[in-house]
Amino acid sequence: MSQRLTGKTCLVTAAGQGIGRATALAFAGEGARVIATDIDESTLGRLAAGQAGIQVERLDVRDPDAINLAAQRHRDVDVLFNCAGFVHHGTILEVSEDNYDVSFDLNVRSAFRMSRAFLPAMLERESGCILAVSSVASSIKGIVNRCVYGATKAALIGLTKSIAADFVGRGIRSNAICPGTVQTPSLDERIAEQGGDPEGVRRAFVTRQPMGRLGTPEEIAALAVYLGSAESAFVTGQAFVIDGGLSM
Repeated sequence: MSQRLTGKTCLVTAAGQGIGRATALAFAGEGARVIATDIDESTLGRLAAGQAGIQVERLDVRDPDAINLAAQRHRDVDVLFNCAGFVHHGTILEVSEDNYDVSFDLNVRSAFRMSRAFLPAMLERESGCILAVSSVASSIKGIVNRCVYGATKAALIGLTKSIAADFVGRGIRSNAICPGTVQTPSLDERIAEQGGDPEGVRRAFVTRQPMGRLGTPEEIAALAVYLGSAESAFVTGQAFVIDGGLSM
């Protein structure tokens, strides 16, 4: 069976755990050379151990200089997977100015910076794919207590569609992946931070999924492989919902 990403170079942000880690592994499993980046070098070390095709680099996606240097080092990136993000809990009345700034900086501006830095080399080759991890909690669906998070993820969809529209005639494809609730270390941390009854909180997350279960990082990664491969060559400017029916 042929590997769908053989000969491709893929760069993944927030690759240390969760969806980013699963996607880095899936890309490598499909034959890609993977540059796995994260701010947490310890998680990157565990990812790289014994994994052929994956090289790891520390990268702070909130640091424009570091991003530009990475883009200069890796001018052969075919697939850019913007995964870094943060979930703020709260209504508009509970979002401080700092919460707003941090959320937009990490969830939106990082993808803006990464895309702007890596796009020129793609345009020189007239070939490239930019993927962003948005969310069903966005312009797709309003979710309780996710005010600024939903706003940032809606902005990511807008950024995705704008890149797609501007460069569709120059070999660039841009798509967004919009998961529902996925079982990741980040979710475990957010459940623990809420205190009280963690099992009750987890049940509430599961209950709101019509399928009666959480998604897995590997399921999201499988969609990323499709969108990064030639199988999706006719697909751009789309927000792909993968949410177990949450947005129905």
